[in-house]
Amino acid sequence: MSPSDGSINLVQSEVELRERHAVGHGLVDDPSPADQGDERHLQPATGYEADLNRHAAAHPSRPLTALQKHVLFWDSDNDGIIRAWDVYTGFRQLGFGIPFSLCSLLIPFFFSYPTRLGHSWLPDPYFRIYVDSIHKAKHGSDTGIYDHDGHFNSSQFDEMFHHFDQSGTGSLSAEELMNLLGKNRVAADPAGWSFAFMEWLTTWLLLQHDGRVWKEDLRQCYEGTLFWRIPEQTNSAGHWTQGYSLEQFLERIWKGRPWKSL
Repeated sequence: MSPSDGSINLVQSEVELRERHAVGHGLVDDPSPADQGDERHLQPATGYEADLNRHAAAHPSRPLTALQKHVLFWDSDNDGIIRAWDVYTGFRQLGFGIPFSLCSLLIPFFFSYPTRLGHSWLPDPYFRIYVDSIHKAKHGSDTGIYDHDGHFNSSQFDEMFHHFDQSGTGSLSAEELMNLLGKNRVAADPAGWSFAFMEWLTTWLLLQHDGRVWKEDLRQCYEGTLFWRIPEQTNSAGHWTQGYSLEQFLERIWKGRPWKSL
């Protein structure tokens, strides 16, 4: 086999991996043989998107930015305020266990006051998060995919994959995510480093499939639709088919390869 044949086979395998993930998780329709040569487009899912749009249309801060939609799932009563209990129950609905969901209460502890600044200089005694000023909780050493006002920067999102997706599959491995974290770190910003690491760790635990975080899943995460999609799939299929459980992590630690070859 010539080197060019090997390159062709590698590209074909990467394309097949990307398409298998998209079909298997409802991001595109499974094509019939007659359609396999046609260009495939992402099909809008009606159920969970309708849930998000309905809440967004009735929200007191409407129209919402992408960052506000990102956290809207946790605003359970749609009143513009996310309470500590909302954070805990939201993570439980996403399939996280009790220990991790309890740890998620660090989110209101650290991010309540920045959002409170949109209303008062005084801290909120209940550590509530205010959706209308969620953009004030942006931290340093992040990806820059949300701009200063919380809008989604699609060109920055595409550039992130262009730069770090070394496999060309439209996905990022754990190693590539660590490279991303390293590139985004700015000097003298330990808080930003820590927040970014915890955010990407949570993303990995929630989204990884075939050992990678996929572009369309991550786009839905940034835009907020992912968090409505997970409970819908859990209710219909009985479980969320992606992610990385504590049991899997401990198993991989035992085998010496916690992140790769899942």
